[in-house]
Amino acid sequence: MPDRKTALITGASFGIGLELARIFAREGHNLVLVARSADKLRQLASELEKAYGARSLILAVDLTDPGASAYVLDQTTRASIVVDILVNNAGFGQYGLFVENDLEECLRQIQLNVTALTHLTRLYLPEMIERKSGRILNVASTAAFQPGPLMAVYFGTKAYVLHFSEALANEVSGTGVTVTCLCPGATATEFHKRANATGMRLLRMGSMDAKTVAEDGYRALMAGKPVVISGVRNWLVAQSVRFSPRRLVTAIARKTQESKSQ
Repeated sequence: MPDRKTALITGASFGIGLELARIFAREGHNLVLVARSADKLRQLASELEKAYGARSLILAVDLTDPGASAYVLDQTTRASIVVDILVNNAGFGQYGLFVENDLEECLRQIQLNVTALTHLTRLYLPEMIERKSGRILNVASTAAFQPGPLMAVYFGTKAYVLHFSEALANEVSGTGVTVTCLCPGATATEFHKRANATGMRLLRMGSMDAKTVAEDGYRALMAGKPVVISGVRNWLVAQSVRFSPRRLVTAIARKTQESKSQ
């Protein structure tokens, strides 16, 4: 049996990250599982070893800590693990008017959604280019395509992820490395509960399940596509933004973000 490649997945304890871990294990990869909850990671690692024979390195770390990305690299280096695929999935949002949001939570969003993603990419990309082999999957959102009143920081961070990923995909073209950006719409995970945004009108329009989104992301990653928008409806919405006046786009975005009582 050929040597298994290894995928490093952040935010692997629930939602899209959890489903991606299951897919990579199913497809014959070993894993580096990164999230805050050691218990959830141990449970997942046990499940994947029993089901697929996948070996996992568990790293229970909070990526909102500025030193966490360097720690992840140090641990994979110490374990002599070559990271063939990097999945920057970890992220969170915060609902409400920016001026009323907790400042520390805003800064933690930027640290996790933007800085940690950028840091990990910069740490692992050089070796991928040197090997002339590697794949990076950055998880953004359909939020990346327009401003998002009531979740201003989150939408801003996801715009960064999309634009950063597309630029990087162009830069690494021809090196043997690919960069893919996955843009899900509303997905049935713990995200909205964490963001205190469970009452948004957007959620009444329906959510995709995390497994479907993860499958879309995996297929696009393995095909080397720069961007994938999961779900036909989400694709249509993202495309419509390109042809609409910006003020109208922002106003509509606010309406979808508002709660039932607003």
